[in-house]
Amino acid sequence: MNRYNPFHIPWQWLRRWQSGVRHQVTWSGLAFTTLILLIGFAAFASANNLLFLLLAAMLSTMLVSGLVSRLSLAGLEVKLLLPEHVFAGRRLPARIQLLNTKKWMPSFSIQLASSDEEESPARIYFPLVPGGATLEALTTVYFRKRGLHGDSQYQFTTRFPFGFTERRVHVRLHREVLVYPSIDAQAGFEDLLHSLEGDMEAHFQGRGSDFYRIRPYEPTESARHVDWKATAHTGELQVREFAREEDNLVEVLLDLETGAAGEEWLERAIECCAFLCWRLAARNARLRFATQEKDIRVPENGDVYTILKYMAQVKSLRTRTIVYPHEESSYKIIFSLSKGPFLEAGWSSARVLGRDAFDAPASRAAGPGDGQRTETRAATDLGHRRR
Repeated sequence: MNRYNPFHIPWQWLRRWQSGVRHQVTWSGLAFTTLILLIGFAAFASANNLLFLLLAAMLSTMLVSGLVSRLSLAGLEVKLLLPEHVFAGRRLPARIQLLNTKKWMPSFSIQLASSDEEESPARIYFPLVPGGATLEALTTVYFRKRGLHGDSQYQFTTRFPFGFTERRVHVRLHREVLVYPSIDAQAGFEDLLHSLEGDMEAHFQGRGSDFYRIRPYEPTESARHVDWKATAHTGELQVREFAREEDNLVEVLLDLETGAAGEEWLERAIECCAFLCWRLAARNARLRFATQEKDIRVPENGDVYTILKYMAQVKSLRTRTIVYPHEESSYKIIFSLSKGPFLEAGWSSARVLGRDAFDAPASRAAGPGDGQRTETRAATDLGHRRR
């Protein structure tokens, strides 16, 4: 038989009141508590009414401090507004909104921070959040890996009003963020891109019959296109360039059949593939990206973000499916650990990037801000060349 407990209901109410709230006594709170103990001991020892009044005032101050601090944290909600496209390995600007759902009571001295300091290291301070108001502040977010990222936790902190305790409450931010692979140049990627640019320029140049322009000679080009009259006139080597009858197509094949031992290589290949597709799209190249389960052509049935969205969640496969090239005259790039079946399927002229394709003479550590640097190499237009 259950016996009635008169303290059950107040105890349950107190537990709900304190649910999710943590607090830590500060040095000023410790000093104030010590002072209360000393005054209390002196009041009882001397039976001085003035000391009892002072003791009561100090105890009520501490109780009111805890109540106001708890009410200041109540009713707060947070929203994180991210850019439309989020890339791994980059510090990206974002907006954070703080909503006070209490209609009449403001919140004071609120500090907001993410529980994951790598994702969002900045701490944002709001001195006053009026009742029913929404405040907005700028922050940065950072995701180390590609993929679909789920919920995250944020923490509200306050020492209001007297700083005796630091109260904290955690809130869960429900969201799903699709993070694209990194498109920043990592160790070896720039050298690889420069090598591919020279090969593509040699592959596509001079296939048309209509004169397009005269431009400065580049070291990777054949000397048979040198225009000697223009060279004598300018004093520098100049070449004649002819327009193609159709757009240049670059086909990129990413082999997903890597096996368990190739998971690390696949992640590296996805980052390099995303980097190359991003740079090629910026140069207005017609682009075809293909795997064993996906075929995307830019700009016919998507853009470069369509490719990046797919690569954000792509995984290795266990079955071998042969992918065939779309055009015989295209420039072809293969990311594969086993190139044999693809070479027999029409990719024999392709540039194959295997296990050691991304190595660099001197590696460097890529930090969160590496994606913000300025490119110094002039862009080569691989797109439609017509007058």
